[in-house]
Amino acid sequence: MKRILAALVYTALGAGAISAPFDARADLAQAALLRDGDMRKLVFHEVPEATSSASYLLADDAGEQTLEAYRGKYILLNFWATWCAPCRKEMPQLSELQAEFGGDSFEVVTIATGRNSPEGIKKFFEETGIDNLPRHQDPRQSLASQMGIFGLPITVLIDPVGREVARLRGDADWASESAKAIIAEVIKPES
Repeated sequence: MKRILAALVYTALGAGAISAPFDARADLAQAALLRDGDMRKLVFHEVPEATSSASYLLADDAGEQTLEAYRGKYILLNFWATWCAPCRKEMPQLSELQAEFGGDSFEVVTIATGRNSPEGIKKFFEETGIDNLPRHQDPRQSLASQMGIFGLPITVLIDPVGREVARLRGDADWASESAKAIIAEVIKPES
């Protein structure tokens, strides 16, 4: 069934039936076929969804920012908290994904939502050996609530135009072969 869906999407793209300012639906359909294990929980949306323009805090009192700062690249946006046991397991895997794929076309972005002190976040990152992910915060949960984040962790895939294209509720093995294959498929250069 998934292969038939992918074939229909490719056919529609070729016939010009689907168009958008940024159209990566064929790549997303192909990426959806690569879901295995924990990645089966990654739900690709039929129609990309709007994200939020709410600001969040940058690490080390560096000010505020919105998701607009990442326009032009795919981001894997992870909402987490220092008290979240599954987040402790997942964070090193997200770090590994960033180390392998992070760059001009992709970035893993982490935002601690709710009550997480900057000192607690630093300690969490030190204890889990994370040195390549941002320590952003959403203490008032403005961004999280506008994006429908209820429960942690939740990870959202956002396209270069700033639209949510997929979401995974709960933890997952982001260092798995399936996760890496999905990200590689999503960010591969157009031929």
